[in-house]
Amino acid sequence: MPGTLAGRVALVTGGAKRIGRGIVEKLAAEGADVIINYDSSQTEAEALASDVRKLGRRALAIPANVSKKQEVQRMFLTIEREFSRLDILVNNAGMFFAADFADLTEEQWDTIMETNLKAQFLCAQAAAPLLKKSGHGRIINISSLGGILPWPKFTAYCVSKAGVIMLTRCLARALAPEILVNSVAPGTIQFPDELPDEEYIRRAPLHRTGKDTDIAGAVFYFVTSDFVTGQILAVDGGRSLT
Repeated sequence: MPGTLAGRVALVTGGAKRIGRGIVEKLAAEGADVIINYDSSQTEAEALASDVRKLGRRALAIPANVSKKQEVQRMFLTIEREFSRLDILVNNAGMFFAADFADLTEEQWDTIMETNLKAQFLCAQAAAPLLKKSGHGRIINISSLGGILPWPKFTAYCVSKAGVIMLTRCLARALAPEILVNSVAPGTIQFPDELPDEEYIRRAPLHRTGKDTDIAGAVFYFVTSDFVTGQILAVDGGRSLT
């Protein structure tokens, strides 16, 4: 079946596992050809690309550390050569770890800022020329509930994701009207092999954690919306209300 996104090309950074994988699967199911960016997860990325091809879509796994400008530029040259277009960029690659503020090192701070924030800037900047030409240009930045609520044990993470939220708003102004830019801010997303986050479940009004399909659905909404830009959608079971 051709699907809603037939003929469109999407890049998902950090797309080999977890939330990224769910986004790739959703976009492919809706008809898009997909580029799966990965850093170290080659086996998972190649297996996912194979699954996408079984749906009748084109798929390519491309290695790149998206916090490094030269690697980002090389990735986009490959995309332009292989697909000649790009319609959707999902900036999903990121990292998450706890560290007490007093013990947070400069190296940890720099690493999380580069991975979570600088990478999204670099990819958006590199993607913009292709997205403008497509006529369907969309950027969806994956931020976090941590960019909205302060979590003291995750100070660097929260600051990086708050930066993603402001980057989204700035890009929505800078790249309009050709490119729409929005952000999905996940709450706690869990997978079958993980123990339930009981504290989150207790505090969230919907009394559950999220699934990768919840985030993928929100991304798809932004991909297909024509009159929404600069918005942050918290997909968190209402946790941001409490």
